[in-house]
Amino acid sequence: MYSTVNVFELRYNCRTGNSHSQNWGADVAFFGAVRDYSRKRDEADSAKVDFVELFFDLVFVFAITQISHLLLHDLSIKGLAESALMLAAVWWVWVYTMWCTNWLDPTRSPVRIMLFVLMLAGLLLSTSIPTAFGERGLVFACAFVFMQVGRSTFTVWALRRHNHSNYRNFQRITTWLAVSACFWIGGGLAEPEARLFIWTVALAIEVVGPAFGYWTPGLGSSSTTEWDVDGNHMAERAALFIIIALGESILVSGATFTDQQWNLLSFSAFLTTFVASVAMWLIYFNVGQAVAHHKIAATNDPGRIARVAYTYIHILLVAGIIVVAVSDELILAHPTGHSDAATIWTSIGGTALYLVGNLLFKLYITGKVPLSHLIGLGLCAVLAFLAAELSPLLLGATTSAILIIVTVTEYWGRAEADHPAQS
Repeated sequence: MYSTVNVFELRYNCRTGNSHSQNWGADVAFFGAVRDYSRKRDEADSAKVDFVELFFDLVFVFAITQISHLLLHDLSIKGLAESALMLAAVWWVWVYTMWCTNWLDPTRSPVRIMLFVLMLAGLLLSTSIPTAFGERGLVFACAFVFMQVGRSTFTVWALRRHNHSNYRNFQRITTWLAVSACFWIGGGLAEPEARLFIWTVALAIEVVGPAFGYWTPGLGSSSTTEWDVDGNHMAERAALFIIIALGESILVSGATFTDQQWNLLSFSAFLTTFVASVAMWLIYFNVGQAVAHHKIAATNDPGRIARVAYTYIHILLVAGIIVVAVSDELILAHPTGHSDAATIWTSIGGTALYLVGNLLFKLYITGKVPLSHLIGLGLCAVLAFLAAELSPLLLGATTSAILIIVTVTEYWGRAEADHPAQS
């Protein structure tokens, strides 16, 4: 196979200097990169998230804002389903890119150029979200397919000569993404009424792919033990996305508060939303993220942990943050009177969803169910029976208090576990 490829190989000598981060600095082959663009392992700062990765993530701040606004403008079951699909699609684009940059070095020029191209496509994807189930369905589908298939094809090219197991892995991934692409494009061309169903099928193909090891006829399936994941980088990248989501909720609250008349009532509502964001940050970063970081860094099979904990479970955390952000905007807009159904289910439902995501994350990492999270979920269930009698401001303050209770309870439990009482 290699000899056949070499016959048709097209090479371009691009040597202009010694710095690999500033120029191609290598012969580039059409059928596979001659120079190794892989992220180096076990070196100083080898797991560090590069600035270009953070720059790339800025697109997803915009995407999450678009999704929260999509949900805010249509709080029906249909709107919830469409927003959930948009979030899953955006998350899947980001998480596949996270895996890609876990293997490829973003300081190398070809990888950086790939990320810049993905950013442009990501902006088209994000701007089409509000009307993805209307007139811009095909734009959304084409941008999504370009990002997914294009990035995976680039990774196949980059790994072909230098990482055989991951090269095969990305051949399988690209095949699965090409199959799902047919449904994405088909949904974009279909009538809006059928689009949700067709795109759900497309997304399902991509979601179940990792669970089945991307089994492909003639290529077999991938094993997590072959994935050579840098656990430190994976944990940091996932944590940064949580910060992106929390930052978006703060931006929404700040923008809404800016447009209001400033008085004690509006400031109290704004303070409530801010406290909720801080408590959500503490629940994830105070215990869970640090424990998971050490766990994935020390395990012999980091790919397995990354696949479950960071690829699947983390989307629940992001979803909870987005739903709470919607409730924050509703509470800021109408803090008085009785809470309507939309305010109740976004406030309590978003809080519960975030707690469930953290519970599953910590259960998978530690093997133990955090009691503090069960207490929080129990309090959410009790609050659901009383919420209709509360004002939106009082409802938001109560859900914020639940998050604080979870934070304090977990912190005390962790402190007792680290420093047991001396007999």
